[in-house]
Amino acid sequence: MTRVHFPSRSGHTLAGNLELPPGGEWRTTALFAHCFTCGRNIRAARDVTRALAASGFAVLRFDFTGLGDSEGEFVDTTFSSNLDDLEDAAAWLSKAFAAPQLLVGHSLGGTAALAVAERLPAVRAIATLAAPAHPEHVLKHIGDDIGSIEEEGSVEVDLGGRPFRIRRDFIDDVRSHELAPRLRKLRRALLVMHAPGDQVVAIDQAEAIFKAALHPKSFVSLDDADHLLSRAADSAYAATVIAGWASRYLDLERVEPGEGVVVSGRTADGFLCRVVAGAHDMIADEPESSGGHDRGPDPYRYLAAALGTCTVMTMNMYARHKKLPVTRVRCAVVHRKVHAKDCEDCETHEGRLDELSRVIAIEGDLAPEQRERMLEIADRCPVHRTLEGEIKVRSALDPN
Repeated sequence: MTRVHFPSRSGHTLAGNLELPPGGEWRTTALFAHCFTCGRNIRAARDVTRALAASGFAVLRFDFTGLGDSEGEFVDTTFSSNLDDLEDAAAWLSKAFAAPQLLVGHSLGGTAALAVAERLPAVRAIATLAAPAHPEHVLKHIGDDIGSIEEEGSVEVDLGGRPFRIRRDFIDDVRSHELAPRLRKLRRALLVMHAPGDQVVAIDQAEAIFKAALHPKSFVSLDDADHLLSRAADSAYAATVIAGWASRYLDLERVEPGEGVVVSGRTADGFLCRVVAGAHDMIADEPESSGGHDRGPDPYRYLAAALGTCTVMTMNMYARHKKLPVTRVRCAVVHRKVHAKDCEDCETHEGRLDELSRVIAIEGDLAPEQRERMLEIADRCPVHRTLEGEIKVRSALDPN
């Protein structure tokens, strides 16, 4: 276990623990979200993440803003800020190791994991433990104090034997989130785990989550476990089930950083592919109109992005070298198939050919001749030259 710290978009430093497999050889990454007003060291978080690490996952669990060792004040947080914290944690994990493919959330952390998944394209599977189907469910813990909070603006309430100050904007925010539409568009493998006798979040909440989500989805009973999974046997069982279940849906082949790009995809996932470029983990897909799920750019958009990024880099480098008053370069690239006969300067005159069109905007106080020179420089970007030069694609089978 390694203690880590990373910045949040709110300017606070969040504290977490990174659990790695024995020997440090991880196959993929996961992110754990703890329960409402809990922390990263509650038994469920600690035991589940450690068991997942033993199964080959690099797992990050962390304290939400204002809790545990993370900076900030709890009174300033909302359900929306929890989602932001999760996205920031995923961003840190992406840079340090790889983008998380698995989200695990306990109680309201499970609801947050379901809500934030649409922001994290690399996520392929989500497991919830005793999670409510509606963020508003958490208001049951506040009870009769809700009226006072709405009237006075903020009130200190008792939550699990500890005092927390709750503001009206927390109540307004949690009521504004509707999870059911997100569940219908989840398009991730889902595992719902819940104890039938849970006294904090009733089993009907698990039923609502399960019914709203589309397949692939699974339900596993936690039998007589309590809401916090306070018995070691219960949290260990949950972790073992999650690890075994997730292996059906995740890309567990760890890709070592290298000079090129490695793309992998499971046949069962349709067009969805994992794209690994060194330490950078991305997703590619096709739009829904082509039979995909639109969870990432399609291959031609990646091609357009290659030209666009190279163009901007090259033009900005020239501007810096010449000390031109350029503040920003923006390049919009569109790929399309055109009829060869409509292209006057093309060598091909039959059939259709590929065309990449760039529209470049240069921000800065430049003279017209300087702008024209910048446009000439755009054509010198290495990717532009590669695309207009002779390209050979050589293929071979991996002997392994």
